[in-house]
Amino acid sequence: MLRMSTLFLRTLREDPADAEVPSHRLLVRGGYVRRVAPGIYSWLPLGVRMLERVSRIVREEMDRIGGQEVLFPALLPREPYEATGRWTEYGDGIFRLKDRKGNDYLLGPTHEELFTLMVKGEYSSYKDLPLTLYQVQTKYRDEARPRAGILRGREFVMKDSYSFDVSDDGLQVSYDAHRVAYQRIFERLGLSYKIVSAVSGSMGGSASEEFLATTENGEDTYVACSNCDYAANVEAVQVQPPAPADPAAQPPIEVLDTPDTPTIETLVDLLQSKGYDVDASRTLKNVVVKLRTPGSDKTEVLVVGVPGDREVDMKRLEANVHPAEVLPFEAADFAKHPQLRRGYIGPQVLAGLGIRYLVDPRVAVGSAWVTGANEDGKHAVNVVSGRDFTPAGSIEAAEVRAGDPCPRCGSPMSIDRGIEIGHIFQLGRKFADALDLKVLDQNGKQVVVTMGSYGIGVSRAIAAIAEQSYDDKGLSWPRAVAPADVHVVAMGKDNQLPEAERISAELEQAGLTVLLDDRGASFGVAFKDAELLGIPTVLVVGKGLADGEVEVRDRRSGDIRKVAVADAVSTVVADVRGG
Repeated sequence: MLRMSTLFLRTLREDPADAEVPSHRLLVRGGYVRRVAPGIYSWLPLGVRMLERVSRIVREEMDRIGGQEVLFPALLPREPYEATGRWTEYGDGIFRLKDRKGNDYLLGPTHEELFTLMVKGEYSSYKDLPLTLYQVQTKYRDEARPRAGILRGREFVMKDSYSFDVSDDGLQVSYDAHRVAYQRIFERLGLSYKIVSAVSGSMGGSASEEFLATTENGEDTYVACSNCDYAANVEAVQVQPPAPADPAAQPPIEVLDTPDTPTIETLVDLLQSKGYDVDASRTLKNVVVKLRTPGSDKTEVLVVGVPGDREVDMKRLEANVHPAEVLPFEAADFAKHPQLRRGYIGPQVLAGLGIRYLVDPRVAVGSAWVTGANEDGKHAVNVVSGRDFTPAGSIEAAEVRAGDPCPRCGSPMSIDRGIEIGHIFQLGRKFADALDLKVLDQNGKQVVVTMGSYGIGVSRAIAAIAEQSYDDKGLSWPRAVAPADVHVVAMGKDNQLPEAERISAELEQAGLTVLLDDRGASFGVAFKDAELLGIPTVLVVGKGLADGEVEVRDRRSGDIRKVAVADAVSTVVADVRGG
């Protein structure tokens, strides 16, 4: 029994100054977590109970698909990550350190390399596979902008699992099993979620899906089709390019004086006043950035061309040039490249300048555009892809909008926000190749093992649940993850506390976990704390005891029932076990 008179807990009436989202505000106020440093939090007793409950559900479902739990250290040597290239690829995203002898280490952000080496050291035959190993462990990433409490931290608890198979068909079976297990986990956690296509980033591999908890405070933006089941993180949305046309069929290029047109809107207005049938979507906006490869001080100039009615989405751009870092192209950079006329850049000269030019897929061969003429105060019309310029390739970097056509069926798409709570990857043979993980197949031939990687944010899931279930009074936990099954409040100076203790003891004997408020606090304080802490069932032993009654309150629905003292335990047990 947790007694609030001795429980290491202090609730707060004021929001923390740095709180940006409800989960951050309420988890701190409710005494679940406390900030230590930016992106680093301590977990107090109620928070630890929630971590244990979420972890138990994760473990049960991982065990159900045949996963076996292991545990790796968080302090890891450089060499395995050097072998896979990720020591450099991670850039500033990991914590690096040296021991007293000068050897390099990192704090583990994820453990593909270590799992691969563990299996390599133990198994050598196809008969040993398929295999799924997992761990629940603290991870570390040097977030540039830690925010939103435990939603984006530098230290967090994560379940990561890895499948090992002889064939791609086997990998698909393991991937599908994890996908189903994740659905069961998030349903048991009471989360509303969406499965969306995603980019693989530093993980690589052929397939990648995210599980997003739907909430307006989510950092991830995703699209969903109004007609079919297509859904994708905006970073992974694929634009359907128009059919190519014959560049020779387009009118010749024409250079125009366009003074005082600092924006696409002013340019379009001027051209329309001159009789040109053009709108913003037919202009070509050219955005200049710099790319820096991790581990290098050198940068590359990159120009990205998108339709003028769209902005470049930097998150999409970063995802599609990974692992390179995207840096702004500033005034000093323009000074070093005078051929790039700021505000009047056109693609016609970029190849001659040795500058890589990538375009939105809508910039198809044979399409004609209005764009800069590479002279101050001048633009060009009828600049044709495949005739007047040839891009080095296409890139998904333009912003995605609500109403954009679904790449699968063409129907309008909606845009929503979510919190990433799980991510599954078909890694393939990237890590096995790098670390030489092979087994003998049925024919006695060595084959490279194919792998999958699957992560769940355990601590992040708690914040996601809070974001979906809080109300104006405080937290309101689903029963499966609440730190206690019932919150018993003793209210009054007669015989309420002894009776509350007796009922609490019987509830414990019935197998429930009990939080007993035995502080003798005032009605207002006790009820504000009960609402803030969010235990789904609250049993009030108060003045009604004189009439042989207690109150049973449902924190989530607000329903209040008066029941006979003799029925209190059976009523609460039925409520807890019934949902």
